[in-house]
Amino acid sequence: MMAKDVMAGNRMAGHVMARAVLPGSYDPFTNGHLDLLLRGLLIFDEVIIAVAPSARKKPVFTLRERIGLIKGATRGIGRTRIESFSGLLIDYVRRAGAGAIIRGLRAVSDFEYEFQMALMNRSLDAKVETVFLMPSAEYTFLTATMIKEVASFGGCVKGLVPENVERALRKKYGTGKGK
Repeated sequence: MMAKDVMAGNRMAGHVMARAVLPGSYDPFTNGHLDLLLRGLLIFDEVIIAVAPSARKKPVFTLRERIGLIKGATRGIGRTRIESFSGLLIDYVRRAGAGAIIRGLRAVSDFEYEFQMALMNRSLDAKVETVFLMPSAEYTFLTATMIKEVASFGGCVKGLVPENVERALRKKYGTGKGK
């Protein structure tokens, strides 16, 4: 339903005409991330996927690779930009001319951390809102860390990540086609 609606240019009734930023490290980009993007596009005119370098997390994919994978996974989805950023997220949001930050909430356990971050961002710029979106139920358990672990042991991640990401994970870990 959602991908079809977004591709047709449909939006929620009374949607906010604005730009939002969907930040993350995206190592790797999952179908949960894609789901949040599509939900965001039902609300906002444009969603910028802002990719953080996240050197502290020791990413499997380089920043350039992650951006390329996201571009491949979102090809054909309009009103979307993919950019990298470093430094404070709120500074990037201002530079991008966005009025909102989209954050995904998978479970109640995500809420406390995300709430604290939203309040910190609000204290830095009260004009920028944080919008919490829940992914489809089928992705509520999904984390990029879990995907990397499963893929590193040759497990099948088909249906959990876009096809181009699945291929990149198999290549990165030297695993077979999966099941």
